[in-house]
Amino acid sequence: MTRYLIALFLAAGLSGCGFHLRNKLTLPDDVPAVKVESSVRYSELVKLLNRGLRTSGATVVEADEALQGDDGKAMGVARLKIRSERWGDLPIAIDARGRAQEYSLRYAVIFTFLRPDGSVLVPEQAIEMSRDYVSQPTDATGTTTEREILADELRREMSASILRRIDSVARAEIQQGRSLDGAATDVDDDDAGGSDIDGNDAD
Repeated sequence: MTRYLIALFLAAGLSGCGFHLRNKLTLPDDVPAVKVESSVRYSELVKLLNRGLRTSGATVVEADEALQGDDGKAMGVARLKIRSERWGDLPIAIDARGRAQEYSLRYAVIFTFLRPDGSVLVPEQAIEMSRDYVSQPTDATGTTTEREILADELRREMSASILRRIDSVARAEIQQGRSLDGAATDVDDDDAGGSDIDGNDAD
């Protein structure tokens, strides 16, 4: 019972300490329909990204769907490609017997975002996040529960971070007069000097 209470307390604490999207994300209206693709089958990150894209106002195309226009022809869709997802547990503290007591849970994702014409909108890049957790050698059940909670939170934060990066690049492209589907758009001279986005994230 004590372990379950600790797990519930930990979950409540995590939900209130900044592991969620800072502000509600609203993607530009010009963002085309998006299909999320991953090298990992049944990826939980893909589910979170699909949900986040829909919430942000984007049209999401599932892996087995095809988007058709008013003329009945297939339409091109942008692709958010998750190249890889990697997890790791790094021991960061040991006890007197040399047994690991504390770990750093690491989560790294490599992704890229392609326009419907196949050109690159967001270049391939990696995001890595980590959270520390305590592992008592005699309490494997409690450790597993804590790790699972942290893993879920890392996936949510990773999804939010990826969408923030796409949003930043998409808005910069629109400001500079470039269409998100790969075609050039007309802009006023005053709008042609938009600022560059370096793609850095605060995570």
